[in-house]
Amino acid sequence: MKKRMLTEFGLGTSLRRQDYTEASVRAVKNALWHNSINLAELFGRPKGDMLIDVEVGVANPRAVDVSQIEAVFPYGQPTVHVVQGGLDIPRNDGGNPTVMANVAISVSFEMEG
Repeated sequence: MKKRMLTEFGLGTSLRRQDYTEASVRAVKNALWHNSINLAELFGRPKGDMLIDVEVGVANPRAVDVSQIEAVFPYGQPTVHVVQGGLDIPRNDGGNPTVMANVAISVSFEMEG
């Protein structure tokens, strides 16, 4: 049975390039860099056992390169889902909008019983 142990949240932006992948990667790093939880060690498990569910919300989900998000994780088993969300903020000068990405990262383990 999969049991969730932790959820972290993050926000990332692309200020001028309208780069949804960059904003998403920054949001993941923002969530991860907020903590130093040694979750695997707490349960006597290898870090590779961590099941990492990543939910990314951006205004243009099809513009996100999921492989770049997966590459942020040095261990564990990331699964990335990109959905409609986030926020595009128009610029007064007519340039590309500022892109905001929201991320929720949940860490789980397979547990017996």
